[in-house]
Parts: sequence; C-alpha cells; structure tokens
Amino acid sequence: MIRIIAVLLLLVPGLVSAFGIKLIRDTLFDDVYPIFINIGIQFAVGFILFAGGIAFIGGFIVHRDRKRQQNKKKRR
Repeated sequence: MIRIIAVLLLLVPGLVSAFGIKLIRDTLFDDVYPIFINIGIQFAVGFILFAGGIAFIGGFIVHRDRKRQQNKKKRR
C-alpha cells in the first residue's frame, strides 16, 4: 500500500512537468491557450510547472537516498 502511495506521489509531479513541457512546446509553435493573455506568460507558466515538477521528483529521490544512507561519501 505504501508503494502505491509513493508511485502516486511521483505520478502527479510527473504529469505537471509533462503539462509544462506541452505549454512550452505550444508557445514555440505559436499556439496560445485562451487562459493566457500573452505568449510570454504561457512560456513562463510552462517553465515554472516543468521546473517545479522536476525539482519535486529530484527532492523526493534525494530524501529517499539520504534516509536509506545510499549517498556517496565525499573523496578527499
């Protein structure tokens, strides 16, 4: 049950990132959604969604690795 919750917890930010990529792609091909007034606003929202989703997934992985003590030791 806990693994299903973890997968769902990673699925939602993944979908948000995918939608952010779609907004960026639509901006580059000059397809503006009626919600956004300007094409620059659409690009900025898409970039924020993409970066936020990737940051959440990356933070989740780093937190899990630190919790299980799987991070690499620093070499000197």
